[in-house]
Amino acid sequence: MRILVTGAAGFIGSNFVRHWLGRHPDDHVVAFDLLTYAGNRESLGDVDDRIAFVQGDIADAELAERTLRDEEIEVVVNFAAESHNSLAVVDPGRFFHTNVIGTQTLLEAARRCELERFHHVSTCEVYGDLPLDSDETFTEESPYRPRTPYNASKAGADHAVRAYFETYGLPVTISNCSNNYGPYQFPEKVIPLFATNALDDKPLPLYASTANQREWLHVLDHCRAIELVLERGRPGETYNVGSGIEKSIEEIADAVLEHTGKPESLKTIVPDRPGHDRRYLLDSTKIREELGWRDEVTWEDGIAETVAWYADHRDWWEPLRDRAPVDEAAWR
Repeated sequence: MRILVTGAAGFIGSNFVRHWLGRHPDDHVVAFDLLTYAGNRESLGDVDDRIAFVQGDIADAELAERTLRDEEIEVVVNFAAESHNSLAVVDPGRFFHTNVIGTQTLLEAARRCELERFHHVSTCEVYGDLPLDSDETFTEESPYRPRTPYNASKAGADHAVRAYFETYGLPVTISNCSNNYGPYQFPEKVIPLFATNALDDKPLPLYASTANQREWLHVLDHCRAIELVLERGRPGETYNVGSGIEKSIEEIADAVLEHTGKPESLKTIVPDRPGHDRRYLLDSTKIREELGWRDEVTWEDGIAETVAWYADHRDWWEPLRDRAPVDEAAWR
């Protein structure tokens, strides 16, 4: 297979490239990334000699189509996105540019080049949020009710993907995943932020709504899910990918402090950001029953291994720390 992975120098994209090469060593993999503040070529350093790399914006129509044609691409997996909710509050325009316009531009290039599959990676956050005291979950049929600029931009992208299937017959699939964690995640996101701060005895900024919950999925389980969707998923379908493991931000902080041996006094309460969602939980019955996917990494093993990875890879994250454009302790 000849596969293009957009957002390949980011967190999930780089893990997916590594996973795909391990499972499909003879495939031709093209990594496409704009290398914004959160993109890092070092995340692909151990596989750099096994991939082709294109630096560019998915909203660049000429470059997108030229890359698909020149590399004779058959399948696109679209991870490219601005994804940090806090940054979306202060700079929403960049999210709609990349996540909506960029996705539509890439879809058009895929349509012109008659690709075999366009897989779009989305998020649970397009569905809105759930009450903390509820036993509700989001299914693939749940209505879209985004509450933040990031959520809304990803919802817009999902609608564009579906429109290209319904209108043009482009063979698309979508996966909506819960919060991912694991190695190579930029240190602005909560688990690497807490891990790197704890390692340096810096405060762990907990939003005031410390009971708010997220569902956590190890990035390698997510990669395995996308691989199954590409192999067995039905064009035009959406698949929710979640573990069922829910943790509050305080539980995250406590786990990181336990694995770093740091004191609870590092926990620091900061004001909630605007539009702070309460809870997300996906019903992943469809991908489990139709495609046979199962999450394999337990929370206990996953969080321990993730914190240990950051402890062992200061050379990767220390140069990135100062790139983070938002101060999580500065909300007013």
